[in-house]
Amino acid sequence: MHEPSVAADHSSVFFFKSPLLPVIVCSLLWGSAFPAIKTVYQNWDAQGLEKSLPIIFLFAGVRFSLSGASLLVLGKNLKSELRLTSWRLIAGLALAQTFIQYLFFYQAVSVSSASLAALLVATGSFWWMLFAPLIQKTPWPSPTQWFGLMLGGLGVVLAIYKPGAGAGNPILGAFFMLTATASGAIAVIIFAKIKPTMSAINATGLSLLLGGIGLTLIGGQALWRIGEMFDHSSTLATLWLAFVSATAFSIWNHLSTIFPVTLLASYRFLIPICGVSEALVFLKTELAGWGLMIGGILVVTSMVLAKNNSSDRKN
Repeated sequence: MHEPSVAADHSSVFFFKSPLLPVIVCSLLWGSAFPAIKTVYQNWDAQGLEKSLPIIFLFAGVRFSLSGASLLVLGKNLKSELRLTSWRLIAGLALAQTFIQYLFFYQAVSVSSASLAALLVATGSFWWMLFAPLIQKTPWPSPTQWFGLMLGGLGVVLAIYKPGAGAGNPILGAFFMLTATASGAIAVIIFAKIKPTMSAINATGLSLLLGGIGLTLIGGQALWRIGEMFDHSSTLATLWLAFVSATAFSIWNHLSTIFPVTLLASYRFLIPICGVSEALVFLKTELAGWGLMIGGILVVTSMVLAKNNSSDRKN
C-alpha cells in the first residue's frame, strides 16, 4: 500500500532536484499559450466576432476561474492555511499574478504578434532584478548585470522595430506586455510572503480563481455572446489554457519555495525561447523579422549575463 506513495515521493524529489527540468516543463506549457490564444482570436476573426475588451476579458476570466477551481479541489488543508494567511496578501497575489497581469497580457497578444509577446515575457526577469532590491532589500545588480539589462533593453527595441509578419501594433503590444510582466514580477515577491503559511497549490488556486472571477466580472457585458465565443475549437483551447495555468503556475510557485528567486529569474530565458518557437511553428500568419531574431538573441544573451551565479538551494 505504501509503495506507490514512496515511488511518487522519489519521482517528485528527482523532478525538483534541479530547477532546469521543471523550468523546461513550465516554459513549454507557457509557450504553448501564445499560439493557443492567438488561434482563438483568429477563429473569432473568421466568424466575424469583434475582439472587444469585454469578450477578451471574459475569455481570460473563464480560463483562470476553471484553472483556479481545479487546483483548489486538489489542494489540502485550505481552511487551516487560510486562518494563518493574511487575506490582504492573498488579494494582492490574485491582483498581481492573475487580474492585472492577464488584463494586459491578453490585450498584448490581441494587438501584436504572439511571437513578439512571447519574447517580451523575458522582461519579467529584468523587473525582478529592479523590484527585488526595492521591496525585498536584496543587493542591487552588479555592473555585469546592469550591462545585461541595457543589452536586453536594446534587444526589445530591435524586436519592436522589426518584429516580422503579422506584427499588428508592436509598440502598443510591447506596452501591454511590459505592464503585464511587471505585475507578474511583483506577484512573485508577494508569494514569497505567503509561502510560509500556505502551500503553492492553494495559493496559486486562490490567485487564479479570484483573479479569474475579477476578469469575468469586467467582461460580463459579453456574457450574451458566450455561445459564439466558445465553439468547439475555442472550448478545447480554453480547457488546454486552464490546464497550462494550473500546472505551470503550481510548479513555478513550488520552485520558488525551494530555490532563490534570482536563480529562477536566470532560467526564464527558456520561456521566451519556447514561446517564440511555438508561435512561429504553429501560426502560419507569423514570420520572424530580423529585428525579432537579433533582438531575441540580445535578450537571451542579456539574461545569461544578468544571471545571478549563486545556485545554492534555499535551506
